[in-house]
Amino acid sequence: MRISSRIVAETFEELADFIRPGISTIAIDAKVEKFIRSKGAYPAFKGLYGFPASACISIDEEVVHGIPSKKRILAEGQFVSVDIGVRYKGYHGDAAFTFPVGAVDPLKRQLMKVTWESLMKGLEKARAGNRLQDVSAAIQTHAEAHGYGVVRELVGHGIGKELHEDPQVPNYGQPGRGPVLQEGVTLAIEPMINMGTPQVQTLPDGWTIVTADRKPSAHYEHTILIRSGEPEILTKHHLRP
Repeated sequence: MRISSRIVAETFEELADFIRPGISTIAIDAKVEKFIRSKGAYPAFKGLYGFPASACISIDEEVVHGIPSKKRILAEGQFVSVDIGVRYKGYHGDAAFTFPVGAVDPLKRQLMKVTWESLMKGLEKARAGNRLQDVSAAIQTHAEAHGYGVVRELVGHGIGKELHEDPQVPNYGQPGRGPVLQEGVTLAIEPMINMGTPQVQTLPDGWTIVTADRKPSAHYEHTILIRSGEPEILTKHHLRP
């Protein structure tokens, strides 16, 4: 899992200078797949539940599961959330990052910053002996303190031999609830935070999930290993919003 997760992190670092106005989302997907395969790994999303691409690429009001297309061309001022999974020798890593496309307005910058901070707040609570919803509540409290909506229908998850395993990791909850976190457990923690309403809808393509009010949504995710102290961030990279 350390190897698969490191490949995920390196893929995001490859994308940092690639994502810019005028690039199609299918070009981003092709770069993701080529890089992952160059490391002897497999893009875990490709074909998963029938998903047709290697990465979920979601623009502005698209929360998650955006399907890459040659018709989707990034424009100045948008931001784009890229969600990537890697399978290496039967084990998985999973992470997401929201990239600005050129210069974005301060409201979007703030949403990106707070969503990233919400992930970090959750990770602070992700240690052996705490309860699962300690993580969830930390994410929710920080996001809602800034007036944002926390998506309920979509959650983080356990990860290992399967990309999606138990337990589910909601981005909302109450401290002191849920199972006790055990050392050695691996989780994918992924706040999806909306500028407006927390409510979402699924588009007719059956995949793309958007905010109900069509305001922007940001998404950050790390795969982590629970330890007695701070968690080990398996998908750690140098990028910041």
